[in-house]
Amino acid sequence: MTRLALLLATFGYVGYFPVAPGTAGSAAALVLYAALRYFVPASIAPAVGLAVIAALFAVGCWAGSVAERHFGRTDPGAVVLDEVIGTLLTLWLVPVNWGGVLAGFLLFRAFDIVKPFPARTCERLHGGLGIMADDAVAGLYGNLALRLLVWAVPALALR
Repeated sequence: MTRLALLLATFGYVGYFPVAPGTAGSAAALVLYAALRYFVPASIAPAVGLAVIAALFAVGCWAGSVAERHFGRTDPGAVVLDEVIGTLLTLWLVPVNWGGVLAGFLLFRAFDIVKPFPARTCERLHGGLGIMADDAVAGLYGNLALRLLVWAVPALALR
């Protein structure tokens, strides 16, 4: 089970990327985002997107806890499933073109690094929940900021 947990927590071992594994995890999330965007019918895309985010969050809580025990430290850098859900949350229900997707990616990374309240507080939660929760909060901040950006720069909106 440890191997499965590490496979999931590192998002298919993307978390072992030697430079900026969190950024690599967020970039890998864009592949999943593109697959959802192109293969899921628009009529059910919001529900499917939310279901994927919720499922990954739940899996990440379990896998993150296992990964912490495996690596012997809290919030190990190789765990990037939290970046995946944060990136997906940032983009969820915001109709953007690929310029907007890039903006969302950058916004999420900024909020993930800065960790505005209550993200830093959530990071202190025990085990995998703490790993996942702070990035979920950063993703929600990213979503709100992306909505404001699309409002201010309509060229980022999906046409």
